[in-house]
Amino acid sequence: MLWNQIQQEATVIGWDFYGPILIFVALIALGVPVWASIGAGAVTMLVFSEVLPLSLLGESLFDGIDHFALTAVPLFILTGDVLVRTKLSRKFLDVAEALTCWARGGFGSATVLVCGMFSAISGSDAAGAAAVGRMTIARLVESGYPRPYACALVAAGACTGILIPPSIAYIVIGLVLGISASTLFQAALIPGILILLSILITNIVVNRKYAYEGGGMITFNEWLTNVGSALARGWYAFLVPGVIFWGIFSGRLTPTEAGATAVMVTIILGFILGTLKLSDFPKMMVSSAKVNGIILPIVAMSLPLAQAMAALGVPQGFVFAVTSITENPYVLILLMIGILIAAGCVMETTPNIVILAPILKPLADQIGMNEIQFCIMMITALGVGFITPPLGLNLFVVSGLTGESILKIAARAIPFVFFMLLVVLLIAYVPAVSTMMLPDIYK
Repeated sequence: MLWNQIQQEATVIGWDFYGPILIFVALIALGVPVWASIGAGAVTMLVFSEVLPLSLLGESLFDGIDHFALTAVPLFILTGDVLVRTKLSRKFLDVAEALTCWARGGFGSATVLVCGMFSAISGSDAAGAAAVGRMTIARLVESGYPRPYACALVAAGACTGILIPPSIAYIVIGLVLGISASTLFQAALIPGILILLSILITNIVVNRKYAYEGGGMITFNEWLTNVGSALARGWYAFLVPGVIFWGIFSGRLTPTEAGATAVMVTIILGFILGTLKLSDFPKMMVSSAKVNGIILPIVAMSLPLAQAMAALGVPQGFVFAVTSITENPYVLILLMIGILIAAGCVMETTPNIVILAPILKPLADQIGMNEIQFCIMMITALGVGFITPPLGLNLFVVSGLTGESILKIAARAIPFVFFMLLVVLLIAYVPAVSTMMLPDIYK
């Protein structure tokens, strides 16, 4: 094939690559929208290098997003928006609070759990940080948590938005690398739960040290009563994640079909409960379209850039440059994790995936890393970058939500980064963590 021949012949990386990348970085620093910055980088790379005709750009833009799997993205975004507007998300908080009311730091742990529950529907970390933050930060402060720590807790919990399936990030990386999104969802379940547990443990340890919040000191029977009462009042809210998980993990529904079903279930519940009216639909559609309008243009612009880099031999050149320094797989894995966390600090998930996945995947292949394991490691490391001080994107979301100083929140986020990083290392060095839920063909 012509593409393979181009990739084999182009191995020298010069200013036809570095120049456009510098332009891209400069535009991002100047506040130009990410999709426009990526598009400028792609066009200048094609013009400077002439490895591909510029006339293919328009075709690549449309072909890049003309995939059935991407239809799931707006559906999951809309599901999350409907969930908030119908106040079903508060039912998750009630159940989470009942589950953790017996423990020291109970409401803090409930906040983390509700972040995970919301993530299992919306697939977006920023949406989770905003939605859960509005519900919990004020109550966390009332419970005795310092406001910067409360913000850091929500920011960390919201990282599960791209880590617990269904996740928009896994849909995008599946599209870029040609891997089934359903397979990635199954593989991500255990790592996502481990990240959630790491955040819970961190909060328990910190709370035990500083005594921010006391335990409920209730009996087991009282705890069962509280949980039963919360479930009785809000069991129907769990139909939404139930439909998603049942459909995807049973193989009866594709992620797109599961997203569409979840939207319908959420809307029907809203009408039955009287918390949703027809007049709410224009606002919901506009809100979801704005989020979707950020993601899909980035995907569209990133794919021509990725094609140009592939034609220039950037992935092969990167592998050669790195392996010429060291061939130790443990060191190379640490290098990849460092790159991903740094990238997660400064840029959203989607452009990071589309740009970095084709570059780092050959390096992962070189050291014998399973492709499923690589995808899970990549998304998880990017998630850690979202709360890595001082530039983690989730830190800015909760700072904008509360007006709290970004530096104060960043300082309180350090323990969460440490414990989450331990899970990333476990995923990177123990393949079974990512593949234990999959058939033997993927192991």
